[in-house]
Formats: sequence, C-alpha cells, structure tokens
Amino acid sequence: MHPQNLMTGVYRLTRNRLAAALSVGVLSLGLAGAAQAQELLPGMGTTVQPIQSSIAEEAFQTMLVSKALETLGYTVKAPQETEYATGHLALANGDATFMATHWDPLHADFYRNAGGDDKLWRQGAYVRNSLQGYLIDKRTADQYKITHISQLSDPALAKLFDTNGDGKADLTGCNPGWGCELVIEHQLTAYKLRDTVTHNQGSYAALIADTIARYKQGQPILYYTWTPYWVSGVLQPGKDVVWLQVPHSSLPGDQAKLSTRLPDGKDFGFTVNTQRIVANKAFAQKNPAAAKLFEVMQLPVSDVNAQNLRMRDGENKPQDIERHVKGWIQAHQKTYDGWVAQALAAAR
Repeated sequence: MHPQNLMTGVYRLTRNRLAAALSVGVLSLGLAGAAQAQELLPGMGTTVQPIQSSIAEEAFQTMLVSKALETLGYTVKAPQETEYATGHLALANGDATFMATHWDPLHADFYRNAGGDDKLWRQGAYVRNSLQGYLIDKRTADQYKITHISQLSDPALAKLFDTNGDGKADLTGCNPGWGCELVIEHQLTAYKLRDTVTHNQGSYAALIADTIARYKQGQPILYYTWTPYWVSGVLQPGKDVVWLQVPHSSLPGDQAKLSTRLPDGKDFGFTVNTQRIVANKAFAQKNPAAAKLFEVMQLPVSDVNAQNLRMRDGENKPQDIERHVKGWIQAHQKTYDGWVAQALAAAR
C-alpha cells in the first residue's frame, strides 16, 4: 500500500481504535521492511571522501562516481580540491577515498611516490583514449610548413609565437604540480628548445582563454592541451589548429621507457592515457562493492568532451553539473544499472 493511501485509511478509521491500531501496525511493518532493505545496501554506514584537482571540468567524472556510490548506500561528501601529487598522498594515507581522474601512465610517478600498489588501488578503465600534446594555429603551420615542435629551435620560427617581445615562443603550458608539467619541462631540454621557447605556467583556464583570444585576433598561437577537455571543441584540430609531432619519444621518470609513437607512425610526444579511478587500498579491500564499481565504470571520452563544452558555454554551476550527471544516467540507465548490479553481486 502506498504510504499516502495508508495514512488516509488511518485517518478515516480514527473512530475505530482497533482498526487504527491494525493500520499503525501495518505501517510499522512497512517501515521496518524499508529499513531492512536499506541495511542490505553494502555502503550503509560508510562515508566516502572524493578528491579532484582544480580543473572544474573533472567534476562531471567525479560526481558520476559519487552518484553510483550513493545508489549503493554510501554517504558521499562533497569533493575536496587538491592537486594530483598531494591527492595521491592523501589517498594513500586514508585522508581521502577516491579520485576519478588518475591518468595512467602520466601520473605514474605520483602513484609510485605515494606508495604504489601497497597503498593505492586501481583497476579497470574509466575513460580511455585521453590524448595530450602541442598545437599551433593551422594558418601559421601551413604558411611556414611547421609540423614538429623541434622546428621551434629555429629562433626565426620561434619568434612567430612571441607574445611579450623577448624573441622567444610563448607556450601556453601546464599548471605547476600537474603530470604534464614534468613532461613538458623534460621535453624542452630533450628537444633543445630551452633557448627559444618559454613555458608559460599558471592558471590554465586563464592562459588558454588568452590564447583563444589571440587566435580570434588572427595571431599565431602555441599551446599544450589534452582530451577530454573543451578546448578542442573550440579550437578544432585539422580545422583551426594542428597537432605538432616530436622528433622521438622522450619522457621523464617511470615513463622513460615508454614509446609515444602511434601505430600510424606519428609521434605527438605523449602516450595515449587511460583515466582510472584510484582509491585508498584499505577502503577497496573492505568495500568490495565500491571496488567492483570503480573497476566496471566506463565513460566514453566523447561524452566527457561534450559535457565539458557545455561548461565552457556557461553551464558550469554545481547545479548544472548535477543536471548533466543525472541526464547522463537517465540516457544510459541500462549501463548504470549494470554497474550497480555488478557491485551488489561483489558484496554478497
């Protein structure tokens, strides 16, 4: 019986104490059954603390995981903002529960430095085919036949991208503390670009906004970006901009032995990354339902790009992102329910 109908029945039978008592008894049994059903959810009584970087566009991936955890009965706190290196350490120390945007292998050094598999847990592939690299505007690329970033070791070509009058190319680069910072700084030396290219760092959102403004003014641009992100929806590769290749693979730290060459022979200097959900290992071991959920969730990179572009176009408030997440779940209900079912089965 629906609760509202039941309460209406109780009201109508107030003159009959026995009937009223029976009605209350039925209601109590119904509430007890609901409480028992909630207790069967594996996450009941467990609180989860997500973390994410300062990139606002990562909220979509994080919130989708949080919603699925809530479906399993977990109490999920609002995400705490931290950068990747400290975030991995927070996960290892148990100060946080999960991060939905661990880039593998870009964050390999962060993972190892935080304790690796002894402290952290990562299984599955949440978002595949995450790309990164250097790009310039297509007009300049075509006019000067620039295809490789190593060509910017030529002062005359580098000066084309000078924005402050010092004669060096200005590269819109990576926030301090991000994994891409380590790669870019390594490659500036490896490709002999230190004397001709300046790696401009700070708030990426502000830097790329200025870069796009210069492009719209018809000026040459040189920048680093990644996908999934909205930038490649505004500056479209092949139409507005082109990817620059590197002369050979060269990566720092734990990535040093990896090849960045693609099957077609092109080399854009970064490996194709997989974004994984990384979690505190002790939590994953104690919570097989959550661990299974982290393992089986998969989000198409195209869906992340599309959502990120909506944020760039103004739908960037928390309530907007929550609406995007709920809309995605409704449009992929069968997939979502499948994740939850597998997680519930793992808890039995």
